[in-house]
Amino acid sequence: MGPRNYRLANSWREWRLRAVVLPADRYIHGAATSRYQWGDDDDQSPASGGKHLNLTTRERLFGYERALDHPVSVEIVACVIVGLAIAGVLILVLRSRMREQSYRVVFARWRSWCWLVGVIIVPVLAGAAWTMLAVMLLSLLCFREYSRATGLFREKTICAVIVLGILMVTFAALDHWQDDRLFFALGPLTAALIVIVSIPQDRPRGFIQRVALGVLGFALFGFSLGYISNFANIGRLAGSGPDYRPIVLLLIVGVGLNDLFAELVGKLVGRRPLLPSTSPRKTWAGAIGALLLTTLLVTLVGHRLFAGTPIDHPGWLIGLGMLISLLGQLGSLTLSSIKRDVGVKDIGATLPGHGGLLDRFDSLVLVPPAVYHYLSLALGENGPLGADQPYRILTGSGG
Repeated sequence: MGPRNYRLANSWREWRLRAVVLPADRYIHGAATSRYQWGDDDDQSPASGGKHLNLTTRERLFGYERALDHPVSVEIVACVIVGLAIAGVLILVLRSRMREQSYRVVFARWRSWCWLVGVIIVPVLAGAAWTMLAVMLLSLLCFREYSRATGLFREKTICAVIVLGILMVTFAALDHWQDDRLFFALGPLTAALIVIVSIPQDRPRGFIQRVALGVLGFALFGFSLGYISNFANIGRLAGSGPDYRPIVLLLIVGVGLNDLFAELVGKLVGRRPLLPSTSPRKTWAGAIGALLLTTLLVTLVGHRLFAGTPIDHPGWLIGLGMLISLLGQLGSLTLSSIKRDVGVKDIGATLPGHGGLLDRFDSLVLVPPAVYHYLSLALGENGPLGADQPYRILTGSGG
């Protein structure tokens, strides 16, 4: 055997040795868990403070190639695109029957929906890191609208703490501590810091109002929306289920359709207002119709999405649909209460035909935390969500 063939043979034997023997040696037990973390050939494990992300983590964070691996992701994206296309065609067909002003309003709303769909769906499909970045930007923009509507923007120190809190929530989701300890700790810690930085100003008059506005703003737009970033830590639900993409898409699309169902049913058969002083256009019929239709939709889609996991049970699926519908409607009513309190119709003017981002995403503000903990509870010993992925991928620890 010549020198070149000898080197090739040795390289082949070495590769097989590394592929078969080394992975068994590189399983690393977490300090307080029976789950494992691993690295590829040139990586050190994140759990031991390694400098590189392992292959599994890199694929989750940046692996756009797996964007449409799950059929539910394909179906949701296809349905959204087809729905927008049909809506656009109908607007053009009916243009001759509409007044010019009405047409412009409807077309502006449709165009805003097209923009929103791209901004929402593309980062989710592109990878977990892009999803987290998009959520962070959404949180910052929503808080900006909230602070301007309520006058909180004048309190520079409180606003700086909230912005810092939003950035830390994103970092905590990306770093992914065991059982999300850092993420959960940031809620009370940021709220406490808002109180603390307000004390040295020596302005007791209005203290409660300033602090309450700050805590509420962070809770709704920093911490609650930040849970969507935590969903992006799902690699394989319960070890064999879907990754985060179809779950996040179902969450967002489910909330959006819940709004649509409430509006359509309310216009068709709604008579009695739900809360006339808070939101005059919402009706009892619309609320009940949305609850029934959203629950049915989430149950049917969830059965396919969560097949083979503990969540795939009629009780859990029906409960999930009801949770998304009820909290979606309550989130909308929460923002309606804020708008009525400060005396504005729309919180912003970012989206033509919709108002501000908060006017469009109001129904989402209460849903992510409840769904996250609900699914984690349903998983039982396979939970919480994201438990299948390596911990502390940036800071490095046994975890």
